[in-house]
Amino acid sequence: MLDTIPHAEEMIRLLGRPLYDIWNALCAFIEEKYAMERLWNAGGRAWKYEYKYRRGGKTLCALYAGENRMGFMVVLGKNEREAFEADRASYSRKVQSAYDEAPTYHDGKWLMLEPTDTAEFEEYGKLLAVKRKPNRK
Repeated sequence: MLDTIPHAEEMIRLLGRPLYDIWNALCAFIEEKYAMERLWNAGGRAWKYEYKYRRGGKTLCALYAGENRMGFMVVLGKNEREAFEADRASYSRKVQSAYDEAPTYHDGKWLMLEPTDTAEFEEYGKLLAVKRKPNRK
């Protein structure tokens, strides 16, 4: 966990205004459907910040902020991969390609998407629903 949560001005400098607006829109999209704990962490080697959505010790997804780029990660476990693969044709080529290229680790397939607009949010919602049904109506 971070000692100091980044403020809006810092995030705008890091992401740029257009991506900052997309970041906020994606957060609002997730929070409209899910009541979750939200945790800020360091982003590791590739990113400056990680913003994770968790509940009951399980992570739903994480957003990543880096220099003029942002990431949206969903880790799909074995059953979730089977569900995705059964419904694969309903996803865009971009999401299918990201899925195919995603590394698989002991805890699942780490699917990283880098949104540049809000057009794919409905697909992101489908991915999240594979992990956990929305708990807000």
